[in-house]
Formats: sequence, structure tokens, C-alpha cells
Amino acid sequence: MQKVAIIAAALSALVSTAAFAESEASERFTVINQTGYDIREVYISPSRNNDWEEDVLGRDLLEDESRTVIDFTRSEDVCLWDMKVVYTDDDTAEWDALNLCEISVVALNYDGKTGRTWATTD
Repeated sequence: MQKVAIIAAALSALVSTAAFAESEASERFTVINQTGYDIREVYISPSRNNDWEEDVLGRDLLEDESRTVIDFTRSEDVCLWDMKVVYTDDDTAEWDALNLCEISVVALNYDGKTGRTWATTD
């Protein structure tokens, strides 16, 4: 009888772990830096959230003309995310409501003549 209780407890823990893993979904997308400047930090936050949380870059710098895969775990069941980048000179740029359920690539651009920063998505 004790073996049955131990097996039942182990199965219960396994099911709980699987349910937790399911609720902690992973998002992946590629960021391409075409701004002319190196990026030091990248933050991703649900659009309805006012907190940038932690840097998700995963390395020291995203140099100009390079790309990286951003892989982050989300506990929220949302598609719209805001993104903020911090350049090495501490300037920042932000993009609102990126649909990461549909987007797999975000290319960041900057026009020095106009001072305009924008993102194109695919």
C-alpha cells in the first residue's frame, strides 16, 4: 500500500511540473541591429505592463550589423509585447505592441539625418 502512495505522489508531482512548464511558455525571435550603433541591453515586457523586468539580450553587446536570437520565458498568455533597447551611449529606443505570436524577426533601423528610429518585422 505504501508503494501505491509513493507512486501516486510521484505522478502528482510529475503532472504539476508538466502543467507549470506549459504555463511558462517560451518565445523566440531574432533581432537584427541595423542602427549604426551597438546595443548593450534589450528588454521585453507585456504591452500592458509598466515594468521592463530584466535584460534579455543574453550577451554583452549586439553590435551594429549583427543579429541575435532572443529566447525568453513568458508566464503571461499574451501576444503583444513592448521592446526597449539601450545603446552603449545610454540612449534608448522603444517599440510598442510587437505581436510576438506572429513575428519571428525584428530589424532595428536608424536614420542619422532625420533622427528617426524604426523597426521592421517579419
